[in-house]
Amino acid sequence: MEELKEKLKRILIDEIKIQGMTPADLKDDMPLFGDDGLGLDSLDAVELVVLVQKHFDVQIADMEEGKEAFASIASLANYIHQKKS
Repeated sequence: MEELKEKLKRILIDEIKIQGMTPADLKDDMPLFGDDGLGLDSLDAVELVVLVQKHFDVQIADMEEGKEAFASIASLANYIHQKKS
């Protein structure tokens, strides 16, 4: 699971282009959206759905699933792990 979280952090930094941060700066429980977290927006959410499918072959079916999965890095890792099991 730690390896999965690290891969997600690298994807966020490299492909979503979170600037001024390294994977080590990203905490597992940090919210991905909103001012108290990474501050991702709806366009980033769409891109993240595509990247999850591309890198992990996991589809996020709808907005409700997406809200739960995208709460934090840890929740996204758990979501991917459950779908791959």
